[in-house]
Amino acid sequence: MSVYKPKNSPNYHYDFQIGGNRFHGTTGTPNRRKAEEVEREERAKAKAAVKAARDAGGGPLTINIAADRYWLEVGQLHANAETTATDLARLVEYFGKTKLLADITDGDVAKLVQWRRSQPAWGRDKTKDDKPMRFVSAATVNRSTTLVLKKLFTRAKRTWKYSFPAEPNWKDHFLEEPKERIREVHEHEGKAIDAKVRPDYAPIFAFARATGLRLDECLIEWPMVNWQTGWITRTGKGGRLVKTAITSTVRDIIRPLIGHHERFVFTYEAKRARKANASYKGDGEARVRGKRYPVTYSGLKTEWKRTRKDAGLQDLRFHDFRHDVGTKLLRKTGNLKMVQKVLNHADIKTTTRYAHVLDEEVFDAMEELHQAQKRVTQSRKKSRAGQKGAA
Repeated sequence: MSVYKPKNSPNYHYDFQIGGNRFHGTTGTPNRRKAEEVEREERAKAKAAVKAARDAGGGPLTINIAADRYWLEVGQLHANAETTATDLARLVEYFGKTKLLADITDGDVAKLVQWRRSQPAWGRDKTKDDKPMRFVSAATVNRSTTLVLKKLFTRAKRTWKYSFPAEPNWKDHFLEEPKERIREVHEHEGKAIDAKVRPDYAPIFAFARATGLRLDECLIEWPMVNWQTGWITRTGKGGRLVKTAITSTVRDIIRPLIGHHERFVFTYEAKRARKANASYKGDGEARVRGKRYPVTYSGLKTEWKRTRKDAGLQDLRFHDFRHDVGTKLLRKTGNLKMVQKVLNHADIKTTTRYAHVLDEEVFDAMEELHQAQKRVTQSRKKSRAGQKGAA
């Protein structure tokens, strides 16, 4: 077996080569036996992917092999890798393992979208209060189904050098979504969060509110923090480099966390002990009460929902912290390019969603101009009236 524990990591990693290709990554567990099971599974997937690629020689590619290769090369590295795995498995189950990517037509994708759209949200038929569960949203269908399938085609074309003369027209299959709102976090909402957040999660919430980083981008590690240059540097959405300034506020948030964990900046304190459980929905690792563990993507989402509910803020989303930073920064500077850089938008068209802030500034400026004109007019009238009285 090739599992090992890297320095400063609590989990075992795997590292092996098949057909001249290197496969490596974390097993996600500190338990050696479980790690070896994960390594065997990854090795089997790798063998299948390499064999299929060699046999096909750039020819037919099944969706099962495409999903396996995508997972090995890209998916397992995602911050929300568990979600990626679920989405890929859903596509394979729907089409069947032997379905060729080249045989997937516009009609197939249209039926796939209809099928996914008819499913209940969260995979449950009823809510906790026994009411019918709503169907998955258009945004969920797009992100968990159509976009994932499109990514398989894109990687197969660009990286694996396959060709698809009859590739579906993806624009025809993305459902229309409500326009994303851009809203600020109000003062009373901030106070409500501060009052209800767990003390061990308070630093990462404060960090998100101060930086405007996406949820997964908040999960920083100490090697990313450079106190000398004053920047936190990490890879973000689309593989782009994200640089976050260590302002006095950011420094005050993260400096007290030094020593909590050798690798991860943000941690939480286990409230109760837990035995290792391979079938557990989360990471399945054992927990010791009172010991600190790294905040995870799924853990942060869960804690945010709990905090938001306790604070009575159902209309507030974690992503609204990002909108809040973008809106306030644009109002302060009036510089769209600066906001684009801070929020790491690949296209400034995305940043222009915040342009309503500039509209507000234009309104205020015009109002101030008109008020000044009124004052001048009134002053002239008074002056004329005074001159007539003197005559």
